[in-house]
Amino acid sequence: MREKGQKVLGVMGGMGPLATQHFYKKIIEKTAASQDQDHLNMIVLNHVSMPDRTAAIKSGDLEDLYHKLLHDAKFLEVGGADYIAIPSNSCHLLVDRLQKHLKIPIIHMIKEAALSVYCRHGSNFKMGILAADGTLATKLYQEECKALDIKVLEPSAENQERIMNIIYKGIKGGAPINKKEFEKVEREMKEEGCKCVLLASAELSCFKEMYGLSDFYIDAMDVLADRAIVLCEKTLKE
Repeated sequence: MREKGQKVLGVMGGMGPLATQHFYKKIIEKTAASQDQDHLNMIVLNHVSMPDRTAAIKSGDLEDLYHKLLHDAKFLEVGGADYIAIPSNSCHLLVDRLQKHLKIPIIHMIKEAALSVYCRHGSNFKMGILAADGTLATKLYQEECKALDIKVLEPSAENQERIMNIIYKGIKGGAPINKKEFEKVEREMKEEGCKCVLLASAELSCFKEMYGLSDFYIDAMDVLADRAIVLCEKTLKE
């Protein structure tokens, strides 16, 4: 797929499939293009049989997940990708380990999202984070934000259960979503003094678009899409 003067983005997708479709759509919509040829060349893997990330993290057994991710990353590398994007937050627990075995860079969504928050709001403030249990358990976002002097607030146990229901039953499972349940989470974040909330779940990125959430929410997948477009030498829409 390599062509002179054209970068190729490899996407490790399927985690979940709707989130992968959503990321691909973001890349298209965010690229300044007047014809097909202005868009970004991509190789998109929709590996839906990948082990559940939250379950793997909670069990402490990451080896099967790691080896499948490495296989996919190598596939994209051999296929001609110049960069790899993984629109799955929890998988980034293994990115540093994966990177050691690759010749092409993985765009680190966690670091890029934390830096984006810092560029928008500076430091010394409180930010809420909404994510799956597995992502919260990795502490990746918490550590990146701490280094930038940003305090991270996680939801209460009751509200975290609401978020997990939205992610797993609502977006992944296709069950009806009661937006009032999300509003209870939002109320907690605002009452606790959060200046903004980071959506650190691909499914919550889908939710943001479905329900038109405000700029109070910063979407990690948005940040990943922007960075991928720039690195692959295409132009972002203004």
